[in-house]
Amino acid sequence: MDIYLYNTLTRKKEKFNPIDEKEIRMYSCGPTVYYFAHIGNLRAYLFMDNLRRVLKYNGYKLKHAMNITDVGHLESDADEGEDKMLKAAKRENKNPYEIAEFYTQKFMEDLEKLNISKPEIICKATEHIKDMEEYVKKIIENGYAYETKDTIYFDTSKLDKYGVLSNINVNEQKAGARVEFDKNKKNVTDFAIWIKAPENHIMKWDTFWGKCYPGWHLECSAMGRKYLGELFDIHTGGIDHIPIHHENEIAQSKGYSGHIPANYWMHCEFLLIDGGKMSKSLNNLYTISDLEEKGYSALDFRMFNFTSHYRNKINFTWDSLEAAKTARSRLKEGVKKHKEGNENISEDIIRNYENKFLEAINDDLNMPQAMSVVWDIVRQNNKSKRYYDLLIKFDKVLGLELDKEEELDIPEEVKELINKRKIARDNKNWEESDKLRDEISNNGYIVKDTKDGMEILKK
Repeated sequence: MDIYLYNTLTRKKEKFNPIDEKEIRMYSCGPTVYYFAHIGNLRAYLFMDNLRRVLKYNGYKLKHAMNITDVGHLESDADEGEDKMLKAAKRENKNPYEIAEFYTQKFMEDLEKLNISKPEIICKATEHIKDMEEYVKKIIENGYAYETKDTIYFDTSKLDKYGVLSNINVNEQKAGARVEFDKNKKNVTDFAIWIKAPENHIMKWDTFWGKCYPGWHLECSAMGRKYLGELFDIHTGGIDHIPIHHENEIAQSKGYSGHIPANYWMHCEFLLIDGGKMSKSLNNLYTISDLEEKGYSALDFRMFNFTSHYRNKINFTWDSLEAAKTARSRLKEGVKKHKEGNENISEDIIRNYENKFLEAINDDLNMPQAMSVVWDIVRQNNKSKRYYDLLIKFDKVLGLELDKEEELDIPEEVKELINKRKIARDNKNWEESDKLRDEISNNGYIVKDTKDGMEILKK
């Protein structure tokens, strides 16, 4: 079955035609590791993982690279403000390398909790300075750059068109421009690719132009080329990357090789909080740890993301996360009931569900539609091991770990209440049993009485 993907470059949904039928080459913009990733950041990586899973479900092998930005990302994407790594180093009284190592590890832990499969290649910017230097030298050689006193800029006026993703009008942007960060820039859209480091700048390297550090946009172009070649299949990122970072990646690549590096550009929309944007001032930059502290699993957040298409904004509220948690719990219960079923289901019914699920995921990763197929199977009255096997197969895309029993970390005081309730039930003291059930519930746990004994669930 054909796969259709929305391509930001052409602004339409297109049939996916890989360069090599045997292996898909893909690049994803990774994190700037100066602080904890918030759930808005992580939505983009859930989308990335979903795309990976859909491609693999369709039988493709992947060669997927993701960068770790551990140098050179200024507060503004437009070459303004303080370097985020240096700012974090000052905030925590550590050197930038310690900051990068700590937050890279925390990011990887979040990916694991969310059951996000890691790209085959994870590349750190600081380990590829020489690759970036050679990339800059080639751009200069091709006549697409100019020097100022302390910066080498990419000259966007040399391109046939700048702004192919966002379709910006460069002339209007120039006319409305305010005071520029560097008055020596020739064009308002020009951007830094190589920067001379001030004496007190910690992250700097000996290069052809003296002690320098790279512009932020450069790392993705240089590492994408190194690991995937000058032309690869798919480039992913958040929608915020479109107007500057990805435009500049495309510009650099055209200055280096003469063409756009990827055939398909895919972008994930924003996550809203209570209908508005996330901000430090509103204290709503929630992390996975924040969710866990309130009794939610990272997989509850994964489930929540399936309620909306990746190209639509999604509104996070605590009520919506609670609903996702309840839905995931019911989904796992339904899957378990099918595992224990013995009804014989025909091959035609199974094949029909398989086709519906595949049609949904291959239609630009339509996960809400795919989940409707999943729920239809779960709600079937005829409980069957064949349905269970099919749902576990679908979970290769969902990543919800439907076949795994979750181990509860039950506090000692709750364990004591559970033990007392067991004794009360053994003694047929139903009034005491009900009272203890309420106490257990007040502590955040649900008791279900089954033929095999008590089943304990977290609220």
